[in-house]
Amino acid sequence: MTYQQIRQDLKKGNFQPIYFLHGQESYFIDVIVDFIDENVLDEGQKAFNHTVLYGKETDHKMVVDVARRFPMMAPYQVVLLKEAQEMRSLKDLQSYIENPSPTTILVIAHKHKKLNLNSKFGKALKAKAVVLDAKPLYDNQVPDWIASFLKSKKLKIDMGNAQLISEYLGADLSKIANELEKLAINLSPGATITTEDIERNIGISKDYNVFELQRALGGRDAQKVNRIVQYFIANPKKNPLPMVMGALYNYFSKVYMLSFLKRSSESEILKTLSLGSAFFLKDYRLAMRNYRRSDLEQIIHVLREYDLKSKGVDYSSTGKEEGGLIKEMCWKILHVDAVSKLS
Repeated sequence: MTYQQIRQDLKKGNFQPIYFLHGQESYFIDVIVDFIDENVLDEGQKAFNHTVLYGKETDHKMVVDVARRFPMMAPYQVVLLKEAQEMRSLKDLQSYIENPSPTTILVIAHKHKKLNLNSKFGKALKAKAVVLDAKPLYDNQVPDWIASFLKSKKLKIDMGNAQLISEYLGADLSKIANELEKLAINLSPGATITTEDIERNIGISKDYNVFELQRALGGRDAQKVNRIVQYFIANPKKNPLPMVMGALYNYFSKVYMLSFLKRSSESEILKTLSLGSAFFLKDYRLAMRNYRRSDLEQIIHVLREYDLKSKGVDYSSTGKEEGGLIKEMCWKILHVDAVSKLS
């Protein structure tokens, strides 16, 4: 089942005897565990019917002993097995999985990695348990997830600001969710989140961020690029070079791909560029008008060059601070024609 399907079933009160939650995206696992923890039993029922075990500190015998108990003055007992990936005898739960107690809800949280579901234990889980494969989102899926998360909080956000948050916070959903919770606390239901809200609550400058930098580079606006670069140099912790490099590489790679899609339909372009909407196409098209395909190839080469320099690979850049590297890199992008002739 998908994360959304499991959440919907739980909200309807359709509880199952076993939930096996595994995979790399811990956020989805944590949300389901927390929902079951907080909603199946009331506080009075929890005293006798709620058990939390940790994989490193327990074995299959203890889990089975607890799971075979009968609930007291409650329809269910809840057993949460956290950090199951640390439990050496996890596979020995197979006999219980094949014949679970109907009055126990056993939740197995196997975080950070997948279990082999083609094993005997895995096949038993597929046959008897609700199984979630918690896959991490692709980078291009994160802005839509941000919008959906905020919608659940009765807040709105446009795709530009959702992209801005995504670029700065990456794809760690737990980290993003924590920051979005701060926004939700400080805004009224129905509000539309602005760049000022993001700057005030998350600390991302509305004028000096990587999103504005790539737009300024795409438009070959040298003055704006210089202002943003100076801000980045003055605030290195807010704008680490690896994050800036990754964002610019993603941006110019898409512009480069777009240069081959001039006669394609918009739907084909969105699919090829892995875009959820046409919101950013205008920025990519602006850059495509300002840079020839050969320029874009040179820019991608420059980005790779400075990625290596930032890691100390190039001897000539040894000891050069990140600020100097980003300033030099942006100059080469803006003046790619001259750089091409020199090389």
